[in-house]
Amino acid sequence: MAIYFADSYCFWQNGAVENVNKLIRQYIHQKSNFNDFSDLYIKNVAKKLNLRPRKKLGFSTPKNESFKQIANFALVC
Repeated sequence: MAIYFADSYCFWQNGAVENVNKLIRQYIHQKSNFNDFSDLYIKNVAKKLNLRPRKKLGFSTPKNESFKQIANFALVC
């Protein structure tokens, strides 16, 4: 898995990050203060997003892909 670092304030360099930001905004609006939300609420939002299938991942979920990466890494070591 390649790791990519986008330059600061260059949102156009990594559309995937912007897409995730858009998904987060469905639950937490842009002008919101994160201190106004409970840890449980934020964890639930993260869980929902990690279980949401993504076209970029062949309609797999980020959670499944993470487990695959960990399993592949364990086999290599």
